[in-house]
Amino acid sequence: MDRNSVIKASSGWTMLFINIVCYALALTLLIQSDGKPPLVFVGTALLLVGAFLSAGFFIVNPNYSALLVLFGKYKGTVVENGFSWANPLLRKFKISLRVKNQETTRLKVNDKAGNPVEIAAVVVWKVTDPYKAAFEVEAYADYVSVQSESALRHMASNYAYDGDHTQLTLRGSTDEVSGKLAQELQERLDRAGVQVIEARLSHLAYAPEIASAMLRRQQAEAVVAARFKIVEGAVGMVEHALAELSRKNLVHLDDERKATMVSNLLVVLCSESAAQPVVNAGTLYP
Repeated sequence: MDRNSVIKASSGWTMLFINIVCYALALTLLIQSDGKPPLVFVGTALLLVGAFLSAGFFIVNPNYSALLVLFGKYKGTVVENGFSWANPLLRKFKISLRVKNQETTRLKVNDKAGNPVEIAAVVVWKVTDPYKAAFEVEAYADYVSVQSESALRHMASNYAYDGDHTQLTLRGSTDEVSGKLAQELQERLDRAGVQVIEARLSHLAYAPEIASAMLRRQQAEAVVAARFKIVEGAVGMVEHALAELSRKNLVHLDDERKATMVSNLLVVLCSESAAQPVVNAGTLYP
């Protein structure tokens, strides 16, 4: 028998009717036997047949499958929903085909730069090959859980938590990182007959022992970036002001006066607090 061979079981309703007939005939013969050995033997035999047939009934719910095994030999998989009957000697292993949602525990790992981070992920998966899920791994749900954490730990160590825009990072490239995680998970879970529908990060943060230091670093980087932007804008405004004064010929400024004006404008534009004007009633020259 091929692996994950889908078969069709007998109708449970038909066999139920046959089972009821066996019980009815057995009871009739036993009641009317009057102690006659032949009738008692036949009635008892029919009762045993009915009891044997009763052990073959099983139900397959929607999005479930039933694997049939006879004395250690795989006979096929029933995926058709409903009330069915199969050889009572067959063992029936039911495997859910429903989509499952699983969140990993928060793992503490070192990213590519060696910084300890806390990370967790949500994995959406389902069984597509019941044979592999039942017989290729010991417990497929536990296998998915362990492999999810292992893949997440390996993926996190290949990327830095944060960085510039030229490289993929855990914080800045969530979609790409999630795609890599799903791909690695699928490679690991193929042997269990599991399909990974989606895998996404659900938690990402620096470890508590370095969180405060990293927060100060991020704040410093933000302040530096803001200062660069302020200075860039201030230089443009000063340049525009000098150009307009020169174009409209409102005042003639030598190099020293231009330097003084530029210095004053930059102080006013780049200062964090409001500038206090000082009226100069004299002259710049002695």
